[in-house]
Amino acid sequence: MTASTQTIPETTIHAETRGSTLLIRMDGPETRNAITGPNFGRMRALLADASRNPALRAVVITGDNGYFSSGGNLRRLKKTAEGPYSEASSNTDLLSAMILGIRDCPLPVIAAVEGGAVGVATSLALACDMIVAASDVSFTVAYVRIGLTPDGGVTHFLSAALPRQIVSELCLTGAPITAERLATAGLVNRVVDKGTALDTALDLAKRFDKAPRTAVSVIKSELNAAPRNSLAEQLALEAQNLNHARYQPEGREGIAAFLEKRKPEFPSNE
Repeated sequence: MTASTQTIPETTIHAETRGSTLLIRMDGPETRNAITGPNFGRMRALLADASRNPALRAVVITGDNGYFSSGGNLRRLKKTAEGPYSEASSNTDLLSAMILGIRDCPLPVIAAVEGGAVGVATSLALACDMIVAASDVSFTVAYVRIGLTPDGGVTHFLSAALPRQIVSELCLTGAPITAERLATAGLVNRVVDKGTALDTALDLAKRFDKAPRTAVSVIKSELNAAPRNSLAEQLALEAQNLNHARYQPEGREGIAAFLEKRKPEFPSNE
């Protein structure tokens, strides 16, 4: 069988519910869970479905086979590079839509990272609201090593949190950065023992089981808006949202529960 006719291993995206959490798993043992256009589209669709499901409170994304993801499938990338530009741009459009889908999802999205995250997988993890990573994990922006440039918003996410000199080293040399170092910089929420990232992420997701779903969604939208807003714009947005929330069932119940010294029973939104 020639290289041109070889079957390209594909990663499967599994989805299952764990209580009120949607668990999304990347499963491609032959490629360390490398992901491509169809995977981006599948994850985007799952996130959109989760947004509309009132029974869900959080999303956890992880990789099977002891690894988060090795990034883009280079065999698939090579194949698309042999075709029309429109095919290549279609894949990156799907990636961008997935990244925006994570950010726009009204539910908290948590990455559980084992083994490592390379290239677009680093973008995927950084797009999440929280990251739990095993202590031996490294994140790599590896594009330059193969003569390519970053995508998936990784330069945006890194530049928002790290000094230019560190971002330059990561992106211009393809050097890995450890989970410990990213945790020190505030980009990783939990560094845990190897093999425990998923369990820790699921435990973290459980914190949202009885949380006020609408309030959490609005807070996430405020966090998304903050980097592009001026102080005056952010103050106005927060004031508008707060004044609206106090008249809603969640706000009424939360205030009443506090004054009555009991735990709130927020509406299920179902």
